[in-house]
Amino acid sequence: MRMRKKKWAAGLLQERTDVVVADPVQYTGTWKTLIPCEKLHVEIGSGKGDYWIGMAHKYPSDGWIGIERNTDVAGIAVKKSAGQVLDTMKFIHGDAEDLRLWFAPKEVDVIHLNFSDPWPKKRNTKRRLTSDGFLDQYASVLADDGMIQFKTDNVKLFEYSLVSFSKAGWEFSEVSVDYRREPHEEDVITEYEQSFMDLGQPIYRAVLVKKHEKE
Repeated sequence: MRMRKKKWAAGLLQERTDVVVADPVQYTGTWKTLIPCEKLHVEIGSGKGDYWIGMAHKYPSDGWIGIERNTDVAGIAVKKSAGQVLDTMKFIHGDAEDLRLWFAPKEVDVIHLNFSDPWPKKRNTKRRLTSDGFLDQYASVLADDGMIQFKTDNVKLFEYSLVSFSKAGWEFSEVSVDYRREPHEEDVITEYEQSFMDLGQPIYRAVLVKKHEKE
């Protein structure tokens, strides 16, 4: 179902300068100065913001940047953050295709991909956030010990992603075909994820570690 247009969203994203970064390029290489942290997390495709907000409050000493390209959805996320914004939280309204422009090499410690659009049609393969083009960008901006944490309810996207990760040389730290079978208190469950769990739908998860560059 297509979301109804939020006429207020664009204006809100411009107004909320406390958390929305209008020009992320100006902070390339200095995010850990802007956000007082030693460990920087970036969630690509933050949706309505529940994970970004929840994890930032669970781990307040880390930096958390949410990225969402859809104006209406981004507006909802930023609206939800009202009264909950920490100094360690920032939000980018933009397309992750520009990731290498926003972050310097090895600047990010963890990339989170939660319930990304599966783009099921073959002609849209390059739009998948686990396609080769995006994996190349992740490898560039992640630290040598950096990680990708990937979750989805879509088994076809999961299978595609595992193959993509493997071909690109990522090291598998964890693979689960029923992640929520056991409790994981360290990982926030969003309302969106809970809706699948209530239906008995398995949650697929993989954690990948960036392959160290040879010196």
